[in-house]
Amino acid sequence: MNLPLGTLRFLGFHKLHELFGELQFRGYRCMGPAIEYDAIVFRELASAKELPRGVQAEQSPGQFRLTRDPRNRYFAWANGPQAIKPFAFAPRESLWQVQRDQEGALKFEPLAPQPAKTAIIGVRACDLAGLALQDAHFLKPPYPDPNYEIRRKSLFLVAVQCAEPAATCFCASTGDGPTPQSGFDLTLAEMENGFVISAGSEAGTEVLAALKLEEATPKQVQEAKEQGEAAAQKQSRSLPGRDLRPVLMNNLEHARWDNVAARCLSCGNCTAVCPTCFCHAEMDEPSTGTGESLHVRQWDSCFNEGHACIHGHNVRPDTRTRYRQWLTHKLASWHDQYGRSGCVGCGRCITWCPAGIDLTEEIAALGVNA
Repeated sequence: MNLPLGTLRFLGFHKLHELFGELQFRGYRCMGPAIEYDAIVFRELASAKELPRGVQAEQSPGQFRLTRDPRNRYFAWANGPQAIKPFAFAPRESLWQVQRDQEGALKFEPLAPQPAKTAIIGVRACDLAGLALQDAHFLKPPYPDPNYEIRRKSLFLVAVQCAEPAATCFCASTGDGPTPQSGFDLTLAEMENGFVISAGSEAGTEVLAALKLEEATPKQVQEAKEQGEAAAQKQSRSLPGRDLRPVLMNNLEHARWDNVAARCLSCGNCTAVCPTCFCHAEMDEPSTGTGESLHVRQWDSCFNEGHACIHGHNVRPDTRTRYRQWLTHKLASWHDQYGRSGCVGCGRCITWCPAGIDLTEEIAALGVNA
């Protein structure tokens, strides 16, 4: 059975295990939401029975708390601290190794990852937008990052519509959610008794066809559409939709930078949870006595003091200049690099900031009006 892209089917809750089974039959390990340390993270799941059904997450600046969902849904939470970025851009990896041959000459060998085929179930629209920006950075011709490319090709993405955005979400204002529009293999909209499901890729259409589901009814399709619209209207935070580069670059000496620096801890939490940040450091790690050395790449943050050191001089010596760099790069100069803002409205930087700093509030304080 051949299905065109965008064909809408209905996956009842009693058939959710069939989706897992079909993905596993095709060689994918299934990664989905799990509860660890009172947060929602992605972990490998053996079956749909392991999904944390009936969970919601209350979020506010500097606060995250799991609660019960009175409607007992599978995906009633907006997002947790972990985006899907680590599955393509590894937090830490060895890029190459070097050793001496018998003649004493240095021999360099690249170290390519060998990731398992991975289906991620529960991907949010904001994270799809974040992954698209990661792709724009790491896969840009003529020198795409080979390690990122290998991991990226191993992914099968099952997106879900956000029906219950967190208080810190503002993806509607950035144009990135709450309903997934592209970048997925399959997408789900959770209804009362199941999911409206459609495919966004050839791989997704093959899986959808194999499930042999009934067509979604016009009522179910309409309810899914209205659910997404209602979720967008629930969002109370927002960012201006236009290019903020001119106004931010004209306010580099604004007093608000001192105000936020007095609160910011330079901990880097915001960059760690952000689905688009890609700063990293590279270093060589020699092995004592073997004559071998590994060249390692690991995540870094523009809030770390050493990140701005150039030839012994720190170009951003204090929290004020580091926060200003992060915000102006994310919301301004990304337009020059990638044609859009680097913020996808997930709100993680607000929730997971221990000082409760709100990016949307800082933008408003700089005189930027929506």
